[in-house]
Order: sequence, then C-alpha cells, then structure tokens
Amino acid sequence: MAYTTSSIPEQTGKVAIVTGANGGLGLEIAKGLAGAGAHVVMAARNQDKAKSAHNEILTAHPDAQLEITELDLGSLASVERAATSIASNYPAVDILVNNAGVMALPERKTADGFEMQFGVNHLGHWALTSRLLPNLLEAPAARVVAQSSMARLTATKINIDNPHLIGEYAPWKAYNQSKLANYVFALGLQQRFEDAGVNAMSLVAHPGLTNSDLQNTTQDHGGAGFLGWFSQKWAKTSGMSPAKGALPALRAATDPNATGGTLYGPRFNTFGTAVRRPTLRPGMRKMTAGLWEISARETGLEVAPTS
Repeated sequence: MAYTTSSIPEQTGKVAIVTGANGGLGLEIAKGLAGAGAHVVMAARNQDKAKSAHNEILTAHPDAQLEITELDLGSLASVERAATSIASNYPAVDILVNNAGVMALPERKTADGFEMQFGVNHLGHWALTSRLLPNLLEAPAARVVAQSSMARLTATKINIDNPHLIGEYAPWKAYNQSKLANYVFALGLQQRFEDAGVNAMSLVAHPGLTNSDLQNTTQDHGGAGFLGWFSQKWAKTSGMSPAKGALPALRAATDPNATGGTLYGPRFNTFGTAVRRPTLRPGMRKMTAGLWEISARETGLEVAPTS
C-alpha cells in the first residue's frame, strides 16, 4: 500500500520543528505534521513566504496549531536566537526536521565566514540540533530527521582538512559534500543516541526528484551551469510534486515502526512511494569522526547526548 499523509498516526500533543517550512518540501512537511495534530513551529528565514505558507496550511487544516520562528541557518547568532525562543516555550520537543537547504550556489560565505552550502545545509542544522538537544531528550521518544539527497552519492568524501573548499570550490561539489554531511550527521547522531542509552532516534530522508523551489532558486542565483539548467527542466517535466517528495521525511518523523538510523526515500530512487532504503557506505566511521571534529570546531558547539 502506498504511503500517504493519511498513513501518519495521530500527532496531537507533540511539538515539531521544521526548518525551511516557508515553501517547497518544508511547507509540505509542516502541513503533513499539522494535519495530523502536531503543534508545528515553522522555522524560516523569509518571513513573508512563511506567513503565506502559514495561511496555506490553515486553509487546508483550519484547526492546525502553528507558529512562525525566524531562523537564518547562515547565521549562528540567528540559530541561537531561534533555539532559545523555542526552548523557552517548549521544554520538550518531539520532532526536529532539519529540512532547509540551498543548492549549487556561486561561491559565497555565511555571516560566520563558512562556505554557504556547508554552512547552511550542515553547520546551521548542527548548531540548531545542539542547542535543542536538551529539549529533544526531554521528550518521551524524540526524532531528529535530516533531509539529504541523492547528490550525497556523488560526493567521494567530506573534506576534513578543507571543508569550505577554499581554492577548490565548485557549486555542485560543495552541494554534494553538504548532502553527504547531512547523511553522515544523521547516522552519527543515531550512534551517539545508542551509546548514551537515550530514548531518541535520528533518521535520514531524501525526496528523490521533486519539482520544488530549490531548482528555481539555484537558477536564479546562477553559477550552476548546464547541470543547473538540466536539473530544473528535468524536475519540471519528470519530478514529483513537493507533497509527494515530502513523504519520506514525514515517514521518518512519524512511522511508529521506524528504527533509528533508517533512510527513507522513494521506492525507485527518483520517484515512488516512501520506503526504507539501504544505508551502507564504506568509511562511515572515519567520516563521522571527522565531521564531528569539524562541526564542533567551527560552531563551538557539541552534539553529544548524555543519558
């Protein structure tokens, strides 16, 4: 049986944080969780788009419990402000979906001097997860979901010595590395949850080929070359809708039979119903150790759960 939003079990009483909930996949993830009864915090940089998304969800689910929190993942100060606000309002956070991201941008830096894609897609989410970890561990069975991509498969490694690709930057190389970082972070966090003996799970999802805002934004910024043009055209002609592309992340966040460390994605990689996918990749232990070292050094924050 195909997985749909009707498959989501009752979420009433749960608090869910969704980054990038102002459009595309994030909007659909927030809509799915809110429709199942969760109180959803829509964490987004663009406040005008977030308000429009908020109204769209209420149109679909008039009784939805929603609020908007400003979050710029390209600024550690913004992450701190958002996390502080969330933590003060919600002692226990049940679901954190680290969804927001940018793709194949021309070389540029975050407010803290990080390469933009690694900074937003990984380091910003690392910092948010770190700051919300006490609240996540207060929940009976929290879940952290990372939104990765098939692009992780084309990254050969995470550059431990030069994560910001100084002197060797290429838009797609940086994007692929950031999506591999999302994947490694999710699986590494699960291992740390298990080592600490806490009742929390970390999972990872990828949306397959989805016609979302991401491809259009990439083209608007320029710098992605022919592959950027091709990915935009391919997504428009063959991609799934954002509602379908959001289903792997929704399943990771809510499936009562899910286990930590699971990857959910479309059955046929680029399209299809949300199913469990293999998570095998050589060299994970070394990559995980390196990613933890880089991330703690760059952000000044640890992600080290304790029981």
